[in-house]
Amino acid sequence: MKRQWNNQRVVVTGGSGFLGSHVVQALLARGVRREHLMIPRRATHDLRRWENCQSVVQNQDMVIHLAATVGGIGINREKPGEFFYDNLMIGTQLMEVARLAGVGKFVSIGTICAYPKFTPIPFREENLWDGYPEETNAPYGLAKKMLLVQGQAYRQQYGFQSIYLLPVNLGSGMEISIRELAELIARLTGFAGAIAWDTSQPNGQPRRCLDVSRAEREFGFRAQTPFEQGLRRTIEWYRDQL
Repeated sequence: MKRQWNNQRVVVTGGSGFLGSHVVQALLARGVRREHLMIPRRATHDLRRWENCQSVVQNQDMVIHLAATVGGIGINREKPGEFFYDNLMIGTQLMEVARLAGVGKFVSIGTICAYPKFTPIPFREENLWDGYPEETNAPYGLAKKMLLVQGQAYRQQYGFQSIYLLPVNLGSGMEISIRELAELIARLTGFAGAIAWDTSQPNGQPRRCLDVSRAEREFGFRAQTPFEQGLRRTIEWYRDQL
């Protein structure tokens, strides 16, 4: 396996982010040489610009596209046009220049925000096109979903090796409400005050729970840490930073 990766030249957009940094470490562990890894930064390679996309894919064997303009409900409501434009232009241009440059494989990352607002529980990949996304997430979610459309179209017309991962429905497969989560955090932290609920604010997607069976079937993924145990560890980590 290491011999297979030893001579691969790989560009990882978003490689300095949370997911990207773990992907980079996994690539190094598999044998990719550090000098063969390119991690473009927005300060020097703004991928909204065509020429920057061209420069990062030249002489690359694989593109792993993780970069995105992303945030929570607040900023999604504040900058829907910016989120749509940035994510659409970065993904569309990057895949096109990769195709033109003869890149061997293009891996793009989708988002759970692309699922319809009212998706049957648990979310299954085949439900992805069954409705419009939750409104505050829609510009971002739809822009990211276009990577799937583009990849399928490029595979059909050009034989381009494009893969779209919906962080392959990765998760615990469980569901918890915001109220239950808030009450659980209060219990684990010893918080004895009142929790105030501002009903004037948007709720986001009404429910989220993923069907993780495909991930387990295809590559053996199964969540190993019970939710409450992971939350306890997170709280302990947070307190250690204070």
